[in-house]
Amino acid sequence: MTKLNPFVKNLKNISQFINSLLERNLNKLKFDNLKIVGSNNIIILTVVALFILFISYILIPTFYKQGDISRELKNKLLSKLNLDFNFSQDIKYNIFPRPHFISKQSFIVEDQKNIGEISKIKIYISLNNLFSSKNITINEVILENTNFEINNKNYNFFTKILDNNFLNINFKIKNSNIFFRNRENEVLFINKIKNLKYYYEVNELKNILYSENEIFNTPFSFEIIKHKDEKKLDTKLDLGLIGLKIENIHNYNDKIKSGFATLNFKKIKSFIKYKAGKNFFTFNYYNDLKKKKFSYNGKLNFKPFYSSLEGVAKEINISYLFGTNAILAELLRTNILNSKNIDLKINITANKIHNRRDFVNLFLKSKIHEGLIDIDDTQIEWKNNSIIKLTDTLILVKDGKLFLDGKSQIKIKNVKNIYKFLLTPKNFRKKIKTIDFSFSYAFDEKVIILNDIIIDGKYNKKVNEKLNNIYFRGSDTQNKIFFKNMTNDLLKAYSG
Repeated sequence: MTKLNPFVKNLKNISQFINSLLERNLNKLKFDNLKIVGSNNIIILTVVALFILFISYILIPTFYKQGDISRELKNKLLSKLNLDFNFSQDIKYNIFPRPHFISKQSFIVEDQKNIGEISKIKIYISLNNLFSSKNITINEVILENTNFEINNKNYNFFTKILDNNFLNINFKIKNSNIFFRNRENEVLFINKIKNLKYYYEVNELKNILYSENEIFNTPFSFEIIKHKDEKKLDTKLDLGLIGLKIENIHNYNDKIKSGFATLNFKKIKSFIKYKAGKNFFTFNYYNDLKKKKFSYNGKLNFKPFYSSLEGVAKEINISYLFGTNAILAELLRTNILNSKNIDLKINITANKIHNRRDFVNLFLKSKIHEGLIDIDDTQIEWKNNSIIKLTDTLILVKDGKLFLDGKSQIKIKNVKNIYKFLLTPKNFRKKIKTIDFSFSYAFDEKVIILNDIIIDGKYNKKVNEKLNNIYFRGSDTQNKIFFKNMTNDLLKAYSG
């Protein structure tokens, strides 16, 4: 007998297995089992029918007339958000990811002017009663790529929206811009909105506005809580890049608005009381109610625009103002102060300088304009022996680094004490009244370069030749030793 082909043998085994399986299961197929199969089919058919009915139901809005749905959405948005929308193109209906209407190139109108140009608006609706366009309910609105035009007439546009009831509706704005303009319709600055939303907080029973933004390449976020029963706003501003957080309570019941703010800057807490009128803003900035180490009074005038700050302090830390990571330094790097419309004056008087006990009686006079900080006429005393005054001096950013460039004049009050401090040999101790020089200081590297020294109104070639390529760098102790040696070398050259 010939042997079976292995393939044929395997095929027969498979056939026998299938026959055996069918025989076992067909024997179990009784009438009761047939009833179960029939009932399962009814369930499946019912589910399919319900699904078809549901899809048919949520597709009903596709049959709305354009004129009807446009009018209904416009009226309902005006009622819900108190915003007048204009739809310039046909409104389309989508069911994914959830039923909503979508329109492109729409506008927000106020006083017959377009104040918001919307690239895309999505209006999400409830599934309740879709049989008529008059019965639709809006539960969420999202604006995308919108350009808002804000000026002195509609500056409170975003806070006014908080007057609405957001218990049953959310309002969001994404990837948009706010153009702030002055009275001459010039753009002061542009605020980029990454993600903004209005919603109702159930726990606090209040409307809340939360927004993530960017201005002059500086990201920040803020939150506004509006009290319904009283004219008061609670706001929180977080400038994470520079380590500044501000919490503010703002009262706007009277014509003259007022408020109180708490500032946390790199774990240092301070306070601001302020008042605001139609064309002005004044404030008092201090560190403590009982023991005031500093107190500053400021004013911003909006017509015409200028601002000023006057301050008195027992001790001031210059690094907080002009240090590498100080607020002004960070603002200079971000170009936020480059606007031609910014005109800020700061005058501060301080008895002592933090970590600089040899320097007293500082009078800081500064002006910020077009991205530069002018500190001409600033002066300080050194050991009560001389007065140092700055002229033609600017703080500016070069290639991303902070520099102080300018000129200085030193008026000598007690030259004998200076020579004692320097341990200058007696044969080099000439009488000197004034020293003028130019300088450049790099904040990041903590390096200062001096040049063009003029003593008592005369340029000395030997002194300036000695001065070439000399600069200060390193710790304060090393600089003091280096300063004494260098100064005595210059006095030697001057005497010779």
